Amino acid sequence: MTHDYKAQQAETFESFEAFAHDAPEIATITYQFYPEDVDANWDGVQKALQAKGFRTARDDGDELLDALIGPVAISAATIWKYEKLATEIALQFEFTPDGWGLLED
Repeated sequence: MTHDYKAQQAETFESFEAFAHDAPEIATITYQFYPEDVDANWDGVQKALQAKGFRTARDDGDELLDALIGPVAISAATIWKYEKLATEIALQFEFTPDGWGLLED
């Protein structure tokens, strides 16, 4: 099954527009991914994300993977740029996107 990047992008832009007036100008973006398999390659996906500039951490008792980038100037286009990159990497390791958030620095 192929991933629907167009739908993911539309959801990201729609989500951002809902709170754009309150969004910080600069922040760290956190993308979350969950493994599709109990034997997920956590080390492999983290190493691949880190090679592209993301910081990574396991979240919620090792049930989610956080991929953080920034601080960066915040816009819907910037969020999507890094979301698409992180998603492309995560999907190779059978991790599925589960949203994003902003952390003000």
